[in-house]
Amino acid sequence: MSNWIIYSVGFLAQLIFSGRLILQWILSEKNKKVLTPSLFWKLSLFASFLLFIYGYLREDFSIMLGQTLTYFIYIRNLQLQGEWKKAPQTLRIFLWIFPVLLVVYSYNNNTYDIAKLFQNDAIPLWLLLLGSFAQIVFTLRFVYQWIYSEKSKESVLPFGFWLLSLIGSGMILTYAVLRRDPVLLLGHFLGSIIYIRNIIILKKQV
Repeated sequence: MSNWIIYSVGFLAQLIFSGRLILQWILSEKNKKVLTPSLFWKLSLFASFLLFIYGYLREDFSIMLGQTLTYFIYIRNLQLQGEWKKAPQTLRIFLWIFPVLLVVYSYNNNTYDIAKLFQNDAIPLWLLLLGSFAQIVFTLRFVYQWIYSEKSKESVLPFGFWLLSLIGSGMILTYAVLRRDPVLLLGHFLGSIIYIRNIIILKKQV
């Protein structure tokens, strides 16, 4: 598959990710407090779907890892907001099993090689480890948000979420520069600005 198609998938995913952040930011600025609209989670899920495909096409384990860890948390937040059941059942089933379907399909077509992910000439092992660790830290924000929301019985984006977002995003930016990945670079540069702004808004709420 040509690089322009692969990058188009990645940039579209990051455009949607940035769009959800801008939407959340605008609504929060308007209301003078950090809000969590359901559209934020719907866009997150769709963008994660696309970015998982992008990571697969680039044979980049760290990207796939990051999206796999957060994918189901997006679904859980839609459940907490009562939005998940509003989607057609066929779509819900597909989204639940999509990551597994992609891997199974690849194995059956003899195109998915684990060695390519961990022994990729374009990604030295030390860089792969850095990218994977950065994705794990970035993903912890949603694990934290998920636990916080479960305790609160509602979907919210607390201070810890934005702080972990900023730290993880900074690490992924480092990986993006070293990996020369324009998709990650653009997405996390724009995201970092919004993370900082949400932290400032939350500080003013206290």
